[in-house]
Amino acid sequence: MSRKLAAVFATGVAAVLVVGSLVAVALGRSHQPQPTSASSAPSSTPTLLDVPRTTPSNKPGNSAGSPAADPTAAAAAGNKKVLFLSFDDGPDPVWTPEVLEVLQRHGAHATFFELGAMQNAHPGLREQVLAAGNTIGSHSISHKQLTAISAAGRHHEIFDGPRSKCFRPPYGASNPKVRADITAAGMTQVLWDVDPRDWDRPGVNAIANDILHHAHRRNIILMHDGGGDRSQTVAALDRVLPILKAQGYSFPAMDC
Repeated sequence: MSRKLAAVFATGVAAVLVVGSLVAVALGRSHQPQPTSASSAPSSTPTLLDVPRTTPSNKPGNSAGSPAADPTAAAAAGNKKVLFLSFDDGPDPVWTPEVLEVLQRHGAHATFFELGAMQNAHPGLREQVLAAGNTIGSHSISHKQLTAISAAGRHHEIFDGPRSKCFRPPYGASNPKVRADITAAGMTQVLWDVDPRDWDRPGVNAIANDILHHAHRRNIILMHDGGGDRSQTVAALDRVLPILKAQGYSFPAMDC
């Protein structure tokens, strides 16, 4: 082979090797794992739905997220050791007077979140609650889940319910629309911190132990004076009040 032909051949082989290397590099890059964007990565946090919660977070606020009037602030001023007792679903002609009697016996007050339908069915009990130094909050008219009804129905349940500065949505079910209507009606949403599930009638010991175990300064405790047999609630209340008083707690009504 002539020197000229050999040089041409060597140049061609070198060119093929260079092209082959470039192709291999390109193929290698195309098969490398690609970074996953935040938008396409699966989230480990489940989507939260607006459903009733057993123990909702009790933080007063309105639909815009700005702070609303806190009905516990005045009574708890100066870091006082206070607990706020609250009773839902009344007034009931049997159980509301019994709750009032226990409260009076132990020098305690409470806030009663009443239903408009129950107020209308049992006139005079509202005045009895107030005359004993307690306050009244609205619990709607008929205890409908406000997140599951029409806008007109929600407006009616909130605006036409018991007169108060405080509103507790039935089941604790709330969302921005519910909070907006509560604020527009001139009220503050009030939930709770401690739920001994007295509505399920688990027994006097279970109700009392739950309250004693979970109650801390400035907590709002949820109980019921309506909606069924509340004899366990009355007995548990009579049991826990002297124990909590001995621990230094007092029991003012919320500013409702």
